[in-house]
Amino acid sequence: MSMSQSQTHTPSPAALAHPQFSRWLVSAIAVIVLLILAGGVYAAAQGDMPALSGAIVGGSAAALATAVGTLPVLLSWQPSQRLHDAMLGFGAGVMLAACAFSLIVPGIEAATELGAGKWGASLTVAGGILVGAIALLMVDRMLPHEHFIKGVEGSRSRQLKRVWLFVIAIALHNVPEGLAIGVAFAGPEADAARALAIGISMQDIPEGLVVALAMRGVGYGRGVSVGVAVFSGLVEPLMAMFGVLVVTLSAIMLPWGLAAAAGAMLFVISHEIIPESHRQGHESWATGGLMGGFVVMMLLDTALG
Repeated sequence: MSMSQSQTHTPSPAALAHPQFSRWLVSAIAVIVLLILAGGVYAAAQGDMPALSGAIVGGSAAALATAVGTLPVLLSWQPSQRLHDAMLGFGAGVMLAACAFSLIVPGIEAATELGAGKWGASLTVAGGILVGAIALLMVDRMLPHEHFIKGVEGSRSRQLKRVWLFVIAIALHNVPEGLAIGVAFAGPEADAARALAIGISMQDIPEGLVVALAMRGVGYGRGVSVGVAVFSGLVEPLMAMFGVLVVTLSAIMLPWGLAAAAGAMLFVISHEIIPESHRQGHESWATGGLMGGFVVMMLLDTALG
């Protein structure tokens, strides 16, 4: 296929920034917000579901943090590439510490409380980690999406508009985070769940900025770029609600849910965030950001958890 032929299948960013898309984006955000509000009303009406209420609040805080991260884009501020990579590393560090202190360790404790021995609890959590990672790997292989730097992946990706590739990639990042918040609030440690929600919210601030900047970098307007970033954050409260509802159906699902959320987050860290942060030659800045994010999340978890 010639270059001119292949280019006809890839719409330009200007074509994708059509007003009709902006209206669709606003409508989608409104629908998701209504679903979250409906879940909050339901939780409040039940009265005996503090886990669901906590998950909605925690997930909504993470979504709000994503939106806050887009403010520099509205103000036309452009960070350096080094700072961009350091922020990606910071997010990876927060997620890595959250996996260890907020998901894996509580998962082992939950399995032990259900009667499992040391080996049984460890094997349960190990199995859950692999299940979560394999599940996200399957989604990664099945859904065409686009990395911000690495480029397009997926067998059908050329048939999709680039904006959908970005949205799918962003959603893949936020699904495990939302699930982790929901599963954590379904557990017995409310303080640890709040610490996890705070940590993920901190990580979502630079993530919101990175997403909006990536959209701006390929030619989208400020409104569409910010709207897509906000849309991506709304995935988290929805997945938090889903996570807490699944786990509350059966106590035996708690260690598996915590471990699966950790496995999914570990997959995202290794498969997406760290490679992206190292592609522009700022590995030291990205690693420094990772160390800082890990320490911040560890302190949050040990102080508040």
